Amino acid sequence: MALLRVEDVRKVAIVGAGTIGASWSAWFLARGCDVVATDPAPGGEAFARGFIARAWPTLERLGLARGADPARFRFTADVEDCVRGADFVQEQAPERETLKQELLARIDAVLPADRVIASSTSGFTPSSLQSHLVHPERLVVGHPFNPPHLIPLVEVVGGARTSEETVQWARAFYQAVGKKTIRLLKEIPGHLANRLQVALWREAVHCIAEGIATVEDTDKAIAHGPGLRWAIMGPTLTFSLAGGEGGMPHFLAHLGEFMESRWAELGRPKLTEEVRRKLIEGVAEEAHGRSIPELAADRDAKLVAIQEALAGFERR
Repeated sequence: MALLRVEDVRKVAIVGAGTIGASWSAWFLARGCDVVATDPAPGGEAFARGFIARAWPTLERLGLARGADPARFRFTADVEDCVRGADFVQEQAPERETLKQELLARIDAVLPADRVIASSTSGFTPSSLQSHLVHPERLVVGHPFNPPHLIPLVEVVGGARTSEETVQWARAFYQAVGKKTIRLLKEIPGHLANRLQVALWREAVHCIAEGIATVEDTDKAIAHGPGLRWAIMGPTLTFSLAGGEGGMPHFLAHLGEFMESRWAELGRPKLTEEVRRKLIEGVAEEAHGRSIPELAADRDAKLVAIQEALAGFERR
């Protein structure tokens, strides 16, 4: 069966409307979609509506699609009611495999076979989530980065029984609503971007645990150094530039062995009580009294400024 055309998507179902789901809701509303959300948490509707209201001024600044309106949001406590008649489903239930498998089976039983289901899972492979589905071919991982209404990246991953049509559809749909997609050619727990993050943080924790630097200086080492370059290009292309006119061949010829020798020295820290204490105390010192909401607001304001600056270059 052919999938619903990307351009015909009007109604998006959000299954799980916590921090990630509410952020997804805000984004899809800003792209002119009708959004129906569900979440079993007490106060789930109030949380989602509050999140959307707070995010809306920023989304207006970034630019709304024609017809975008937060009034096009509806909340229901019933999963089947949420997904019935939806053109696309974005699921982000808690990271418990059995729970997700059972929930996705409920969605699969109600949704027409020509509609795609995407899971925001940050760790499970799509093959593991397909086991209970009648139509496993229409399930993909569509993993966003937090917060989805500001970070453009979506990782698209197909499972063993996902059709190629579904993978291509998902990439086309996310791109149509303003996202930047990458496709994983193989499944792997944690996908790609999170594994890269984890690898970097492992070495950061090692350096903190060994007393090489404070938490704040370790964070500064990224935020005011490589992180600025990584907002523009990834580490491999960055190192290619380090090779000068010779590019990556020159870089590998002159620095390849040095880089490889550094890999062998990377730490493998354990989150002992002492290391946990250093991280907790270090973060508190680095925050300088700012609350989590204040830190998030500062992060979001700077994310918007960075994207506006980059968008200005793209328009040239």
